[in-house]
Amino acid sequence: MENRIKEQQLGLFADRTSCHAFGANQFRLLLHSAAYVLIERLRTLGLTGTHMARAQAGTIRTKLLKIGARLICSVRRVVLHLATGFPLQSLFRRVVARLRGAAPVPT
Repeated sequence: MENRIKEQQLGLFADRTSCHAFGANQFRLLLHSAAYVLIERLRTLGLTGTHMARAQAGTIRTKLLKIGARLICSVRRVVLHLATGFPLQSLFRRVVARLRGAAPVPT
C-alpha cells in the first residue's frame, strides 16, 4: 500500500496541497486520486501483455500520455494525429484498440 501511495505522490504530483483552504486541497487530492484510478484501469485493461504492463504511473504518463499530437474535432468524430517520429505509436494504437473493445465496468 505504501508503494501505491508513493507512486501516486511522485508520479501524479498528489503531494501538492498548496492551497490555503481545506476544501480546495481536498478537491485537488480527489482529482489526483481519480487520475490514479484512470491510470490503473489503463494499466490493467490496455497495457496487459505489453512491456509497460508493470510500469509506474509516472512512466505511463510520460511515455504514453504526455505526447505531442494534433486533435481534429468534427461533429461525428475526434481524430488524433500523432507525430510520425513517436516511438511508441504501435503500442498507443494497440492500447486504444483494446480500450475501445473493452466491456463496460459493472456499477
